[in-house]
Amino acid sequence: MAKHSNKLASESSPYLLQHAHNPVNWYPWGAEALQKARAENKPILVSIGYAACHWCHVMERESFEDEATAAIMNEHFINIKIDREERPDLDHIYMDAVQAMTGSGGWPLNVFLTPDARPFYGGTYFPPQRAFNRPSWQEVLYSVVQAFRERRHEIDAQAENLTEHLLQANSFGLKKVAEEEIFVADKAKEAFQNLMKSADRQWGGFGKAPKFPQTFSIQYLLRYYHHTKNEEALQQALVSLDKMIDGGIYDQVGGGFARYATDSEWLVPHFEKMLYDNALLLSVISEAYQLTKEDRYRQIIRQTMQFIQREMLHPDKGFYSALDADSEGVEGKFYVWSLSEAEELLGEEAAIFCRYFDITDEGNWEHNNILWVKKPLQVFAAENNMDPEALQAMIENGKNKLLTAREQRVRPLLDDKVLLGWNALMNTACSKAYAATGEQEYLEMALANMHFLLNNFSDVGHTLFHTWKNNVARYPAFLDDYAFLIEALLTLQEVTGDKDWLKKATAFTEHVIEHFSEEETGFFYYTTRGQEDIIVRKKEVYDGAVPSGNAVMAKNLWQLSLLLNRTDWKQRSAGLVASLGMAIVRYPTSFGNWCCHLLEMVTATNEIAIVGTGAKDMLKKIIQLYIPQRIIMTSTEADESYPLLAGKPADSETAIYLCRSYTCQRPVFSENELMLLINKTQNR
Repeated sequence: MAKHSNKLASESSPYLLQHAHNPVNWYPWGAEALQKARAENKPILVSIGYAACHWCHVMERESFEDEATAAIMNEHFINIKIDREERPDLDHIYMDAVQAMTGSGGWPLNVFLTPDARPFYGGTYFPPQRAFNRPSWQEVLYSVVQAFRERRHEIDAQAENLTEHLLQANSFGLKKVAEEEIFVADKAKEAFQNLMKSADRQWGGFGKAPKFPQTFSIQYLLRYYHHTKNEEALQQALVSLDKMIDGGIYDQVGGGFARYATDSEWLVPHFEKMLYDNALLLSVISEAYQLTKEDRYRQIIRQTMQFIQREMLHPDKGFYSALDADSEGVEGKFYVWSLSEAEELLGEEAAIFCRYFDITDEGNWEHNNILWVKKPLQVFAAENNMDPEALQAMIENGKNKLLTAREQRVRPLLDDKVLLGWNALMNTACSKAYAATGEQEYLEMALANMHFLLNNFSDVGHTLFHTWKNNVARYPAFLDDYAFLIEALLTLQEVTGDKDWLKKATAFTEHVIEHFSEEETGFFYYTTRGQEDIIVRKKEVYDGAVPSGNAVMAKNLWQLSLLLNRTDWKQRSAGLVASLGMAIVRYPTSFGNWCCHLLEMVTATNEIAIVGTGAKDMLKKIIQLYIPQRIIMTSTEADESYPLLAGKPADSETAIYLCRSYTCQRPVFSENELMLLINKTQNR
């Protein structure tokens, strides 16, 4: 029996359950806690984190498990724990408030609210004793208590100012750049030039440590190269992927990527593995493979998909959310190795294997070893007088031995909730991996997962839920959930030729327009109409760890406008880009998805129809090509239901029709002819 239990014990979130037996009287966010704060006129402490967050665990051990600290919190505050992945809407609001107050943010996020839920003070991690130029947590608590008692008018004024700031920060989008000023090739070039200003040309990526994958920026560079043949763009995209693949951010033993690297060289990851990072990296690596046909990208797709299947797949075919950075209370313990361990497991092959992966007696991180590749396999093989294929086989054999041994270790915590939006991102990644490689099992994963999502996250009509666990779906879905799901449905339609997916995407889009729209600007709110437990209805436009829901909806509307001949949706999509205008061009690392959409609008979309008895076989060949800005519809028989297929007869010889910029070409009859035609029309 646990010594303490609180209101979190009945929750399903792994993060909330981690705190269910703290001596703190935690409540989940909800009517009970909010009403109690108003009734007792007490400030609210909201503490936000997630299950895989290392510093969240640290603060719990140091402060929330300490009975003396808990006594202060229980006496003076109504204490609420929030899983930011379950309630990203609340996290967005209170993170923005803390960033406005302090200039920075992160998790754990600790925010103090008035009894009516308006923020007035906050920060991130606070130590148990004053350190790192931070006050201790108890000092913060006592200071807030004193201010609430003695300077309540100042607190109310601060809360009013912060709430007004949140509203003002949300008022963008009323002014638009003229379309003839933004939708020109020079703006795509300017976005590329600004992106390259922060590029690390030696180690890849953008900016300095800590380094995040920034897959949207890499995707933009690949697509920019496709249209311009600018070698600098291709080089930066590929060096970024290659250095991550060779680095410690990639799990060299088990596959899959960690969330970010703490150094510039990608050696030392923050060891948590998130579903969305792996989904986004799979998508962009699939594009890199289509473009280059480099076998190493295919290998990484295979290894990462194996990791997802092995460690992140629910028996019902949903994808879990994350793996913790910690095991046995130590960050990275599950993933690192000593030289003696490697030698014992690998025997006579240990010397070469350890040199290849930089495993030494002194270690390369905190007296342990993170496996990473310092030299390309071909170079290493030549230096060691080895056949590259023999070296590759030896490395794979050694990795398998280490993986088998690692399975006997205490595993990191699995965050086993299933999130709709993150699943949709992985669904798209499965479809794109199938398109690039032709591996049927990836398509089967996408189809099984989509059936799971539609069966388990649906409410009445086209209303969806956000999270699912133990056969229970909870919380109204957010904009990201709908946007990413629509994107996944459109991608499934493209790679299968099944128009039912298009019909579902259309229905969900109509739901989003009805329930999430801001009529004055055309942007979409993050939360659905009528949600009552938030102090402001925010709009999110920045591409962060996951894409902006507004950016993805802009792309969805654009594609649907072409597939369905919906000029109103096309105008709305263009209007969203024009509303952000030069911000996209000036700050491309914050607007990577918008940049890709801008590039498509500048260079035009390839509208491809495949019609004939062999259409499905032809589709498999065409989706393996690198045609990044495209829509595809397929039919084995004549079909007048859709603009792209209308007027195109089905014959025994399968025909491929290409339209771009309101101009259609004569049909061609092979994938090679199609690429010649695309290149010809693209370069006019």
